[in-house]
Amino acid sequence: MACSSCSSGGGCSTTAAGCGSKGSCSSGGCNRLNVFDWLQDLDLPADFKGFDIVEIRFKGGRKEFFRNAEHLPLVTGDAVVVEAAGNGWHLGHVSLKGELVRLQMRKKKVPLDSKDIRPILRVATPQDVERWEAVRDLETGTMFRARSVVDELRLKMKLSDVEYQADRSRATFFYSAEDRVDFRDLIKRLAEEFRVRVEMRQISLRHEAGRLGGIGSCGRELCCSTWLTEFKSVSTTAARYQNLSLNPAKLSGQCGRLKCCLNYELDTYLQALKDIPQVQRALQTEKGDAFLQKTDIFKKKMWFAFRGDNNWVMLPTERVREIQDMNKRGEKPESLLPPVTEEERQPEVSAIVEGNLDRLDDKIKAGKRTKRKKKKPEASSDTNTHAGRPERSERSERPERQERPARPERTERPEQAPDATGTAAAASSRSDGRPRGAAAKPANRRHRPPRPSGEAGESRPARPEGGTPPTGGGSENRSERQGRGGRRGGGRRNGGGQDATPPSAV
Repeated sequence: MACSSCSSGGGCSTTAAGCGSKGSCSSGGCNRLNVFDWLQDLDLPADFKGFDIVEIRFKGGRKEFFRNAEHLPLVTGDAVVVEAAGNGWHLGHVSLKGELVRLQMRKKKVPLDSKDIRPILRVATPQDVERWEAVRDLETGTMFRARSVVDELRLKMKLSDVEYQADRSRATFFYSAEDRVDFRDLIKRLAEEFRVRVEMRQISLRHEAGRLGGIGSCGRELCCSTWLTEFKSVSTTAARYQNLSLNPAKLSGQCGRLKCCLNYELDTYLQALKDIPQVQRALQTEKGDAFLQKTDIFKKKMWFAFRGDNNWVMLPTERVREIQDMNKRGEKPESLLPPVTEEERQPEVSAIVEGNLDRLDDKIKAGKRTKRKKKKPEASSDTNTHAGRPERSERSERPERQERPARPERTERPEQAPDATGTAAAASSRSDGRPRGAAAKPANRRHRPPRPSGEAGESRPARPEGGTPPTGGGSENRSERQGRGGRRGGGRRNGGGQDATPPSAV
């Protein structure tokens, strides 16, 4: 709710208390939070006598108690005309009424039968409100003119605000000063110039900041201008308990004094400090003395460093107490850190799981290594003299292949009578038992009907014992070649190694 006649220009924040000013709240007072009246909607018993004292709010958040002697039906936020302190009348707004006012008076230690409690005259009329608004418009010009007069008189004081009484019979000037000020000449000049009764009221710097308002370093509106009405003393001890740097630029508020918020969390820090050991002197170790550098109160951790060493060692509070107890007994630990105990080694995952997870990979890798490695031939005096070639070595890259027996040494054969075909005897004369010649033919060619006698060829004599074949290139040499062809791939040529042309007669 924005008040149309509010000098602060901000939105009204007194809606929680049921602001009923309807656009006519007091200047500079609508930005203060009032006490929430949680009893305003409750119906009181018929024979209950209500509390007749009401709290009234004026400019700058100033509040006073007035007596409702005539039992006017007032609502929170109503504008009322009250009796002024000297003479005349003033206009204010109701901020609190009922039984909560009794609690506020008890909190501020105001007696119920005090003679300073003045009466409420009436509910403000529209004419009273218009007159009060016209007087309020003169306050800004009066304040700037009074500041110029203060500069002319060279007074060490600061004017912060001016408040006119609603009937314009008196003006109150609020100022702040460090020392006592003689302002008798100032009062005479202001009274002659403004034709009013002048009253000078000194306020503290905190009250001055509350009347002026502003935004704090936290980004919110100042506490003294919103809800804080009682100011407690703040000392640098509160900053030390909270481990804050004693920098006046950071600890001071807009009033130039220590921030009031330093007292907000002080009780919590004091409660947490009970578990933190007091380190009055350095911790003694065999490496030297360790000095306290930093303390984290809520995490209960402390940092120590040796003289001339920039490396900090973090210790829990239990370890610090342990070292302090050892120093009291005259003992010195080897280091600040506690001794490390060897813990039982946890079993690996592969040992917990049934079998080794890598055993299959190891087996595959081992198989690849054995395949790449060739087996060296054994040295022996016996060599294969057939065709001048040595004995073939076994190949390890094909283990599934059936190993071939070594070829035996060729021996001389006795003479045999030539067979009708000339090839059966030569094939059977081999001692290795392998088929040669016609026996090595495929099955579909092996049982062909015999050729005519003219094509079969004549029988040829056996090879002599000398081992040299006849020069004519007989059928025995040809059959032997046919046998080799059958061993090396018989059946590739016509007849499985047998020539298609008939042999010539010797």
